[in-house]
Amino acid sequence: MITLSVNGKTQRLDVEPDTPLLYVLRDDLALHGPKFGCGLAQCGACTVLMDGAAVRSCVVPVSRAAGKKVVTLEGLGSSVKPHPVQQAFIEEQAAQCGYCANGMIMTAKAFLDRTPNPTDRQIRAALAENLCRCGTHQRILAAVQRAADAMRRA
Repeated sequence: MITLSVNGKTQRLDVEPDTPLLYVLRDDLALHGPKFGCGLAQCGACTVLMDGAAVRSCVVPVSRAAGKKVVTLEGLGSSVKPHPVQQAFIEEQAAQCGYCANGMIMTAKAFLDRTPNPTDRQIRAALAENLCRCGTHQRILAAVQRAADAMRRA
């Protein structure tokens, strides 16, 4: 049995300790914000926050998440009250297919918590390891800058 704190709720699960956190989130907890992309921690689609840091859940054994606070896209905000990063992605229409959106949003959240007044160069560097093939990079950059502004005002 492994005890996890996911999106503020304690979950006790009977899973193998080496099971990827992504599988537990999606299959056992029905949280579908994190996506399976590459399974090799190279695309970012599976990104979640673990104690505030962006991690690739496809390569994190669930046992490593025990005792840590895990936040998924569903835990940031809701459709009624989205987190400023989520709201900025909506306002900037930063998603085309939407597959990379989870990774971009979760990585941006962790980045903006550390860097509240980022430059475009810093945003590009922070998101460089998240793959997007739709061509919405300019909108994604604008969304992160908009979110930074909103989070500073909050």
